[in-house]
Formats: sequence, structure tokens, C-alpha cells
Amino acid sequence: QVHVVESGGGLVQAGGSLRLSCAASGRIFGILPMGWYRQAPGNQRELVADISSGGITNYADSVKGRFTISRGNAKNTVYLQMNSLKPEDTAVYYCNARRGSSNNWGQGTQVTVSS
Repeated sequence: QVHVVESGGGLVQAGGSLRLSCAASGRIFGILPMGWYRQAPGNQRELVADISSGGITNYADSVKGRFTISRGNAKNTVYLQMNSLKPEDTAVYYCNARRGSSNNWGQGTQVTVSS
């Protein structure tokens, strides 16, 4: 079983920055592909950014140039640096860690951007 925990959400004004953290633990061998997703009220969960086990990153068009996903020094930790935040970035942000065919989700962290 893989346990995923996020932290770092909060309330910020438009134009501000936040950094989200995620750590995956449990029966893990090697580096897992991990990613950040978000879900706003009334919307489906959508991919924000992900990073492969080899370090290849992928971003949603809406966040390119503003958000950066990176791996931490600790195994299977990832960060999401969010700059130039907009009110439309407001959502619950979820971290995902994929082991084989199994998707493992954290509990989510709220990000609210005020205009």
C-alpha cells in the first residue's frame, strides 16, 4: 500500500505564490511517477503537472510558465511551486503517486486565490 500526504495549501492574493509538498511512503521500490491534479467545485479533476520516474515533466497549458513541478531530495517527494497565481487556480489540489497500474491519492489541500 502507498500512502500519499500533501501540504502547503492556503489563501493567497492574485499574483502571489504558494508551494505544495507531497510525500509518498509505504511499500515502494524505486522512484514512482507522481503528479498534481486539481478539482474546482462543479468541475472534473484535471491534471496540473506530472513528473516521470526519469524526471520528465508535463504541464497543463493553463499553468505553463507559472507552475513548476520538481522532486525533492527525499525519495518519492515532489513539490509544486505556483507563481503568478490567478483566481481561476482556486481548487483542491491532489497529489498522485502511481505504482504499476495503481493510482494512489492524497487527501487534497485547498488553494484559494483571491482577486
